[in-house]
Amino acid sequence: MRKLYTPTTAASDVEATIRLLDGRWKLIILFHLFDGKVQRFSDFERLIPGISQKMLTQQLRQLEADGIVVRKLYPQIPPKVEYRLTDWGQALCPALDALLQWAEQRHPPGGTP
Repeated sequence: MRKLYTPTTAASDVEATIRLLDGRWKLIILFHLFDGKVQRFSDFERLIPGISQKMLTQQLRQLEADGIVVRKLYPQIPPKVEYRLTDWGQALCPALDALLQWAEQRHPPGGTP
């Protein structure tokens, strides 16, 4: 059964949800993980050239702490670490796709800005 919202509780919950994704690099990281992809730390460094190791680590840790990303450490030398979306994180894909479609309505492709 879905939660019943008032305008105030709906706004508050949406704001809290948006804060989960707040961060310059989080959405880019997520888009690299959609479609069930598994990425290693070094993959992210290659895929996101402007991010520092410190910032990448910080953003991945926040996504992991929030239950959006899961980290798997393989006990080997050198260490191998893989990241993938949790089921809940993967469920975010249609919501972000809907946001993209909503944004396109403002400036349709091939339309006038």
